[in-house]
Amino acid sequence: MSTFRDDRERAREWMLVAVLSLGLAGVLATGLVFARMPRLATLVTDPAFFKRCLVVHVDLALVVWFYAFVAALFALIPSRIRSNPIARHASAFAAGGVALLLAAAGAPGARAILANYIPVVDHPLYIGGLVAIGFALACTFLDPKLLPGTERESELIPPAAVVGLRASALAVLLALLTFFSTRLAMPAGLTPEAHWEIVMWGGGHVLQFASVAAMLSVWTILLSRSAGRAVVSRRAAVIVFSLLIAPLFAAPLLPLAGVTTATYHVGFTRLMQFGIAPAVLIYLALCVRARPTNAGFIASAALTVVGFALGASIRGPNTVIPAHYHASIGAVTVAFMAVTVPLLEALGFPAPSKRVRAIAAVQPALLGGGQLVFAIGFALAGAHGMQRKAYGGEQVIRSLPETIGLAVMGIGGLVAVTGGVLFLFVVGAMWRRRLIQLRTERGLAWR
Repeated sequence: MSTFRDDRERAREWMLVAVLSLGLAGVLATGLVFARMPRLATLVTDPAFFKRCLVVHVDLALVVWFYAFVAALFALIPSRIRSNPIARHASAFAAGGVALLLAAAGAPGARAILANYIPVVDHPLYIGGLVAIGFALACTFLDPKLLPGTERESELIPPAAVVGLRASALAVLLALLTFFSTRLAMPAGLTPEAHWEIVMWGGGHVLQFASVAAMLSVWTILLSRSAGRAVVSRRAAVIVFSLLIAPLFAAPLLPLAGVTTATYHVGFTRLMQFGIAPAVLIYLALCVRARPTNAGFIASAALTVVGFALGASIRGPNTVIPAHYHASIGAVTVAFMAVTVPLLEALGFPAPSKRVRAIAAVQPALLGGGQLVFAIGFALAGAHGMQRKAYGGEQVIRSLPETIGLAVMGIGGLVAVTGGVLFLFVVGAMWRRRLIQLRTERGLAWR
């Protein structure tokens, strides 16, 4: 049987990896916002600098932060069966992977490839870092906790959230299998850009399902805490999450039909287009019945709906695409941040002071509002022709609406960054109180 102490220790380690990665991603994001601002963008004549920043930012913010956080929540599912022993050291592999990403990003001559979903720096160290992170996640989620009926009752994670976290873990495992099967099916002779775009396409789509399942689980935790009761039944959760995850079992098989065919490219596009929204909207309706007042949930839900609307309005390779996915990933990030304080308290961290708790209460709304303005600005610029994946001197502004859109984007981005900084301040304050508490306890023990 897994012990609560072991579970908490693993969750703390994964949470540390998640928060540090998000902090590093935030530092890089500030530079990326300035790289898109009118006039400021033209001051930098080396677009490759921003592309390298973008690659590391995206992988830290969308791969490590998201799935390290999911791993922390997954570790807190109390199980009647002893956990996988390798999982106890998995976070160390992930931390090593992050170090490799950062090291490779600074390697002379390293080439940034802006592949969709998981961009890469075309360097063995960087690829090794991604493999280490994937291995760490596989070790964590290939655990008895994944099996139905093995859990014990938990005050922190309601039964419906347990179902969702298992669905998220299963989606991550299916994404890893999809990456592997895609790599096996890759033809020789492709350019690095074409190679990594194809490799990351299928598994990257599957990872979106994992993020959504985790977000819905966090909604359940937030609303159940606010209402003092379960807001979604376990039975309803099983139905919705089965609807969400069931199509993914075909994902590792799609590459076998040929990774350069329309079946591969269009198949995963349709899977995400029609596979996510129905389950999310059904679950959102179940949550809204509880008349939620939690700011983190409201901000996350609003960004989710806006993300769906922007996704439906995409008509070409312009900045409406990043507007869509920034709203969508912002929805996940806001939900994760909103649940962090109660999660850290469950992990043995002292409750924050009144001042810090007041900041924590408004921080998700600030980040969510900034991300919403950011997405609207990007969408406005894209609707008037602004192309995506253009940075620094590459960016050409041809009209007033593009200028206004990018200016709005920049303002929203800075507000969102401020929200991110406040999140790191809250977590840092709680971590500092935890360290002081540990030093005090050790000092008393020596006496």
